[in-house]
Amino acid sequence: MKSSCFAVILLVIIACHHKAIVERTTNFPKQAKQVMTPPSKQNVWVFILAGQSNMAGRGLVEPGDTVVDQRILTINRAGQLILAKEPLHWYEPERTGLDCGFSFGKTMIKKISGDNYILLIPTAIGGSSISQWIGDSLYRGVKLLSNFHEKAAIAKQYGTIKGILWHQGESDANERDIPHYKERLGELFRQFRLIAGNNDLPILLGELGSFSKDQEHFSLINKAIHDYSSNDKNTAVITTGDLKDRGDSLHFNSNGQRMMGQRFAEAYLHKFN
Repeated sequence: MKSSCFAVILLVIIACHHKAIVERTTNFPKQAKQVMTPPSKQNVWVFILAGQSNMAGRGLVEPGDTVVDQRILTINRAGQLILAKEPLHWYEPERTGLDCGFSFGKTMIKKISGDNYILLIPTAIGGSSISQWIGDSLYRGVKLLSNFHEKAAIAKQYGTIKGILWHQGESDANERDIPHYKERLGELFRQFRLIAGNNDLPILLGELGSFSKDQEHFSLINKAIHDYSSNDKNTAVITTGDLKDRGDSLHFNSNGQRMMGQRFAEAYLHKFN
């Protein structure tokens, strides 16, 4: 009797898991269009997306998120140039969803010269701490800083790295790591800029969401982000206090991701363009 009940429960769990996967991936694009003739390198503005899950994307992809723009590009797992569609990140296929990158690209492309292109390079890995980035840890099958280095090298083949979008800190929102977060941001960004070959490279930072159940620690991470940025003239911080979660008190919902992308673009255009 017990074994029969267990079997029924297991089947229900499997069915629910399958349903969740289907719902999450329903609007994922079925194919990618490779760009066979890359645009002139001098016309390609490259932005690298880095951090943890809220940069990797956990929002629900909707049909509009997969409508391509010929001037917004990304790369596939093989490093080939393709037209950008959500989801941009491929590292965590069982988790990934809508991120802020495509929204950022769509906002940017409206404001820059019609001769220019936006190339979005995904490097974010959910759950990664800043010390793991600094230490080039192997996390969820990816060596974090080595992967960033590799993707930056690919980016330089196609264009000029214009900036980095950074959203991370949930994994560091604890009593042990908060006191060191500001200092670690400085060390990691020094390495990012060294890899990019530009000591003045703009870096845009996003606040952690205001919807966390651990508001005290998340607020302290946000304070460290602002404190760091106030001493680094080549950074800007976007606010997220009004954005909503997807129901898990941790990840931004789809509208929140799109709004973050717009705010990253507006911050970049206001301060660095």
